[in-house]
Amino acid sequence: MRTVRHVAAIVFTTIAVPLVAQQQQQQPQPHARWVEAKCDLKPDHFQVNQGMMYLKSATTGRDPDQKNKDLGDAHRMLTQALTASGQEKNPAAWYYLGRYYLMVTDVQGADSAFRKAQALKPTCEGDIMIWRRSLWVPTFNAGIAAWQANNLDSGLASFRRATFLFPTEPTGFKYAATLFYNLGHADSAAVYFRKAADVAAADPKFAQDRRDALFNLGRIQQSMQKTPEAMATYREYLALYPNEPEIMAALGSAYMQQNQRDSAFAIFRQIIARGDSIGYYQLYKVGAEISSSVPEDPDTTKESASCRTAARSVRPALTMARIRARCDSVARDVARNFRKNSDEAFSLSVQALDASLKLNPYNREALIFRANTALGQHDSATALTISRRLIQVDPMSRVGLKIMASAQAQNHNIDSALYYFKLSDSTLVGDVAVTQFDSSDTGRDVKGIVTNPREKASAPYKLVFADVDLQGAVVATDTVQVNAIQPGQSQQFELHPKGPSIAAWRYKKE
Repeated sequence: MRTVRHVAAIVFTTIAVPLVAQQQQQQPQPHARWVEAKCDLKPDHFQVNQGMMYLKSATTGRDPDQKNKDLGDAHRMLTQALTASGQEKNPAAWYYLGRYYLMVTDVQGADSAFRKAQALKPTCEGDIMIWRRSLWVPTFNAGIAAWQANNLDSGLASFRRATFLFPTEPTGFKYAATLFYNLGHADSAAVYFRKAADVAAADPKFAQDRRDALFNLGRIQQSMQKTPEAMATYREYLALYPNEPEIMAALGSAYMQQNQRDSAFAIFRQIIARGDSIGYYQLYKVGAEISSSVPEDPDTTKESASCRTAARSVRPALTMARIRARCDSVARDVARNFRKNSDEAFSLSVQALDASLKLNPYNREALIFRANTALGQHDSATALTISRRLIQVDPMSRVGLKIMASAQAQNHNIDSALYYFKLSDSTLVGDVAVTQFDSSDTGRDVKGIVTNPREKASAPYKLVFADVDLQGAVVATDTVQVNAIQPGQSQQFELHPKGPSIAAWRYKKE
C-alpha cells in the first residue's frame, strides 16, 4: 500500500537575467547612429538608394516629427521599389527594409525582410545577424523581466518574438518551452525544447542549453505517456553525457512502463553499483525514480470478475465451488506476479534511498519516498520508523501525515491511524509546503506556502525553521509569522538562511 504517488518531476534551469543584458551596448543600436552595411551591398536602384538615405536621416536627425516623416518616406520608397519597380530580387532593398522594421520594432517584419535579403546575398549573413541581435537582446530581456514579474503570457510572447529574430540562439526556445509548460501546454513545451536542443547542437558553446533541453524534453514526453519518444531522447542525452544517474534511472523507469523489466533492472543495478560516487541528492532522485516506476497495486477484483463471467459460459456448467476455486486462484496469481515484479524494484529503490539518507538524514523528499517504499513492501516496522522521522522534520504537511496514518494502519495501530487520518483531513491548522530549497551564493533560498485546509479561519501562529548541515547541527534559524488565514486561502513565505553547509531544513509550530 502506497499512499502518495510521485510522478517524474520536471526540473528547469533557474531563471536569472543572462549575460546578454550586459552585451546589449556592444551591439549596433538602430536609434543611435548610422552604421553602413558591413558586406558588399549596393542599392543599385534610385528608390532603394532614396530609402536608404531616408533611413540615415531618421537615424541621425534630432527632431522627432522629422524622424517620423523620414521613416515613413523610407518605408514608402523601399516598398515601391519592391512592389512596383521590379526590385524584388535586389538584396539591398530587403536589407534596408529590414533595417526600417528594426527602427519601428516590428519583429515579424524584420525577420521576414532579413530572411529574403540573406537568401539573395548569403555573404551578408554576418552583418544581418548583428542587426538581428540588436533587437533580440531587448526583446529577450523583456521576456525575462515579465517572467520575474510573474507575467507569464507576456514573457512567453517576448521569448517567441526573440526566436524569430535570432533562430540560431537556443536560449529563447528553452525559456519559451519552460513557460509553455508552466502555462499547461506540454505539447508546445516539447516542441520548443526539441528546437532548443537542435539549435544548441550546432555550436559547442551552447552545450549546457542542449543538456537542459534534452533533459526536460524527455521528462515531458514521459509524463505525457509518450514513452518511446522519451526513451529516444534519454538515449540521445546519454550519448552526450554517459552514466548520468538521473537520466539512466528515467530510462529504466521507461523500460518498466514498456514492461521490459530485465532491461530496467539492469540499468537500476548499474546505477546502484556506482552509489559511492553519487551524491545524496542524485541518490534520492534515482531511488525516487525507481520507486515511482512500480505500477499501482493491481485490481484483482476486475480479474476475478472477468474470470467468473468466462467460467459461467463453460459447458457442462461448473459448480459455484469450482468457479470460486478457479477465479480465486486467478486473483492470487495476479497479486503474486505483481509482488514478484515489484519486489526487485523496491529493493533497488531502498538501496538508493538508504544510501541517500545515510549521507543526509534530514532530506524530506527522500524520507517520503523511503516511507512509501516501505509501505509498498509491507515493511510496516520501517514504514513507521521513517514516518516518525518525516513528521519530526515536516510536522504540518498533509502528505507526511497521510503517510504516517498509513504506516500506523499497517502496524494495526488503529487509534493512531485514525488520529493521523483525521489530522490530515480536517483538523490540521495549516498545511505547510516548502516549494523551493535552492543553493545561493551565501546559503539557501527557501520559498514555501501555508494553506488553511479547515472550514474556519486560523488564528495567527509562528513557524520556527532550523536549517541544518549533514550532521544535523543547526546552522541558521528563521521565524515565519503566519497571519490569520481564511478557509482555503494561503500565505507565501520566503527565507534566505546563510551558511554554505546547509543541507536540509526542519521546523516546528509555536
